[in-house]
Amino acid sequence: MPDKNTTQVVCVAEFFAKEGKTDELIEALHVLMKPTHKEPGCLRYELNQRTDNPRGITFIEKWKDRKAFDEHCATSYITDFFDNVRPGLVDQFEVKLYEEILP
Repeated sequence: MPDKNTTQVVCVAEFFAKEGKTDELIEALHVLMKPTHKEPGCLRYELNQRTDNPRGITFIEKWKDRKAFDEHCATSYITDFFDNVRPGLVDQFEVKLYEEILP
């Protein structure tokens, strides 16, 4: 059986924009990218839009460990997004954490 990388954390954070709010959501999420890329534990942080439903906007993230991910979640720009920005732009969202299965 393949090994798992139990140190690094992979996060898939999927947001569905409210009707007519997709562009605003993309802009709000894009603002999070520059400071996140500067975080020492950030290995990957990319923003994607679904091809079958353009209202679906997803971050694919990879963090060096759970501590780095938790510190990211506690930053002021992330808490501001979830507490203040998200309610006006997002219908629903789901954040899922994974362990990478290694070859």
